[in-house]
Amino acid sequence: MIERLGLLGMVLFAVSVAPVRAADVTGNWRVTISTPDGAITGKASLKQTGHVVTGWVGPSESDPIPITGTLKGNKLTIKTSPQPGRTAAFDRCDLTVNRDKMAGTIDTNKGTIEFVKSERAASRKLR
Repeated sequence: MIERLGLLGMVLFAVSVAPVRAADVTGNWRVTISTPDGAITGKASLKQTGHVVTGWVGPSESDPIPITGTLKGNKLTIKTSPQPGRTAAFDRCDLTVNRDKMAGTIDTNKGTIEFVKSERAASRKLR
């Protein structure tokens, strides 16, 4: 009996110290930005390679703004890169990744942002 408990204890310990699977933000997302002036909705398509995230965010697939980001654990920081003559709803956002949902703040404290994983394919490629 004690041997079985010892074996069970070792198995439970091994499971508890197993590495946690890293977050993966690759995919298509529905985006909602909430500010004191109201809510803005849009879309995003992200690709992750290691800790580097690239892609776009915008009101639609036909109106993308390129983004770059860095994922550290479950914390993602995104920076927008609007083309000349364009503006973006935010310059930077800091998100906490939780499976198929990411939430955080835009430009430190100007509002909140939420990304929800979308099943719909976003086929828009960056130029």
